[in-house]
Order: sequence, then structure tokens, then C-alpha cells
Amino acid sequence: MLMLIKLELFKIFSKWRTYIGFISIFVLIPLIHIALYFEGKKLIELGTQALSGGFNLSGNLLNGFMATRIILQSFYVHIPLLVALVAGDMLAGEATSGTYRFLLTKPISRLQIISAKYISGVIYVASLLVILMILSLGVGILIFGTGDMIIVNSNITILKEADSLWRFYYSFGYAFLSMLVVYSFAFMFSAFVENSIGPIMATMSLIIVFSILNILGGGVFVHIQPFLFTTHMQNWKGLFDNPIDYAEINTSVAIMIAHIVLLTTLTFVYFTKKDINS
Repeated sequence: MLMLIKLELFKIFSKWRTYIGFISIFVLIPLIHIALYFEGKKLIELGTQALSGGFNLSGNLLNGFMATRIILQSFYVHIPLLVALVAGDMLAGEATSGTYRFLLTKPISRLQIISAKYISGVIYVASLLVILMILSLGVGILIFGTGDMIIVNSNITILKEADSLWRFYYSFGYAFLSMLVVYSFAFMFSAFVENSIGPIMATMSLIIVFSILNILGGGVFVHIQPFLFTTHMQNWKGLFDNPIDYAEINTSVAIMIAHIVLLTTLTFVYFTKKDINS
């Protein structure tokens, strides 16, 4: 099994599309850091303008924690595409290259083959987010230092420096779980088609449609929203509330895990019964 996973990882990292995600992260995050370095103070002043009249704001407001939260919020839009680019090719790529029959006639069970493919894809997603965390949180702290973090939404939350770092660790863990849902959708679509473009487009279209349903939020859509994974992907922001609504976070985590289990089960069942003679 370990050898199969190594083989699948070799396949993943031998394709140029795999590196699009890493290149994007290595290019965009330094650009965001540079922009915040020169314009970040103006951004902070604009965001806290309503507070300046009644509060005396001091200290290092533009710090690595603030920069990381801005980056994480921005990349939640882009990471699903980077994940789908690889996941959509995991199974459909075999059909496109004509290696399905050769692969499935090996003296290895189909369950082992698809498990190795799925696990190797999970490793790719994890590596993508680890790089994102290192470049955003690690480099952000080196450049901007640390300090208290002010979050201005419908409510104003001030998190002490000592109470901030662990929230980011959980946030990146939450992001990993969210991206696994995206990965599982693209992986499932990849099992049903013979061209990797289809799963990528289907996954991104699904995210767009579900996101629109989240925005509409009226009538019958109110009853649908709790079951859409896009509703729960954004709940990582709740980790920066004070106090944290753990019941809501746990519900979101449970629903996303249910999505992963259901999608993976459907994919595995279909793949193990897939007709390779057609």
C-alpha cells in the first residue's frame, strides 16, 4: 500500500498543473505582504475609523496575526480551484491517457488502488495548506511581529496576543477539512468522466451555485442552506469570536465530515464496480 501511495504521489508531482497551486502561493502571499507593509496602516485606520473617536488604539495593530487573517480570507476563494485542478485529474487522467485497463488489471485490488489515489491527493492538499500557513503566519510574524488583533465585523473583537496563535492553528485545520470536501467532490466527479476538465468545471460550478444559494437566503433556500458545505466553509471565522460558539463550529465540522464520508463512499463503490471493457 505504501508503494502505491508513493507511485501516486510521483504521478501527481510529475504533472505541471500540480505546481500551479504552489507557485500561486509563493507569488501571491509575498505580494500581499508587500502591499500590507506599505499600505497596511491605511487599511487599519480605515477599518478602525469608527472606533477612533471613543477608543485610544495603540500598539502594533498591523501584525502577523492581522496579515494572516487577511490572507486566509482571500485564499478561501482561490484554494478550491487549486485543489480541484489536481483532484479532477486523479481518476479522469487515467481514462484520458488510456491506462485504465492496464491499471485495473494489475494483481492489486481496486480498493487498494483508489485508496492510494485518494490518500496521495489528501497529502497534496495538506502540503498546500502547510506551505500557505508557513508563508502567511510564519513569514507574517517575522515581517510584522505580533500583537493584539482587532476584528471589526458586526461586533468588535479584540484578541490578546497570547490568545491568537492557537486560533490560527485551528483555522488552518478547519481550512484543511473544508478543502477535503472540495477535493472529495472533484475526486468523485473524476471517477465518472474521462476528461479532467469536466470534474474541475463541475466542482467550481457547484461551489458557485451553492455560494449563490447562501447569499439568497430567503424562502425555501433557508431550509437548504444548513446542508450546503459552502455554508460551513466560512465558519472558520467563528474561531476568532470571543467567546467561540463551539456548538456551531462542531456542527459545521460534523457536516463537512459527513460530506467527505458520503462522497468518498460513493466514489469507492462506483470505482470498484467500474466497467473497464467499455
